[in-house]
Amino acid sequence: MNGRLYVVGLGPADARWLTLEAQQALAEAQDVIGYAPYVARVPEREGQTRLSSDNRVEIDRAREALVRASAGRIVAVVSGGDPGVFAMAAAVFEAVDHGPREWRDLDIRVMPGVSAMQAAAARLGAPLGHDFCAISLSDNLKPWDVIEKRLEHAARGDFVIALYNPASRARPTRIADAFALLRRFLPGQTFVSLAKSVGREGEEMIFTQLDKVDPSQVDMSTLVLIGASGTRRIAREGARDWVYTSRKAN
Repeated sequence: MNGRLYVVGLGPADARWLTLEAQQALAEAQDVIGYAPYVARVPEREGQTRLSSDNRVEIDRAREALVRASAGRIVAVVSGGDPGVFAMAAAVFEAVDHGPREWRDLDIRVMPGVSAMQAAAARLGAPLGHDFCAISLSDNLKPWDVIEKRLEHAARGDFVIALYNPASRARPTRIADAFALLRRFLPGQTFVSLAKSVGREGEEMIFTQLDKVDPSQVDMSTLVLIGASGTRRIAREGARDWVYTSRKAN
């Protein structure tokens, strides 16, 4: 098979966050496949086919990309942020794992991108400076009690916690449930940062703490960062505060 499949991370916003490797893959691709808002971020090129679909059909998207690559096409599957973090890379390899054996012989290359938590951390300062974890609050593919268990262990382990997919129209209350659970294991004064629309129009950084955070300020464009015991805030006059987590173990 002479086809190739690129799994491309677009970063969280515009082309400033796109790596040179990813740009080259997109320029080479004959087909671009992905969730519609992500495909729209890829510059159009003459002769290039673009296939957009809903965000809930990741496996179908992956299979379509693999079929096209098997037919000799050069295909790019695109994701926002990094494709290996709650995104399309896992869907592609899951499809390979359960698909025709010949898919295992394909040339599949994952192009990393700037993740949402990395972009948010850069805006805030260095909140991921010590041990951290990332947890998705989406219960579409895993039960909520599993999410609760992971939140509890992350809190007990004193990790900085990055919360992905914190709220949506289908599950608007899950972020409030998560905050309520974390309050059982963490001090009320624990730092919380809400990084909204990082790198895009309407970007906003909200600094608060666990006993004061307002769940209504969180939507799907928000990356929620819960601090650890070593997380500190540096207040500044006339400029955005900085947040960092000490590299020293507590």
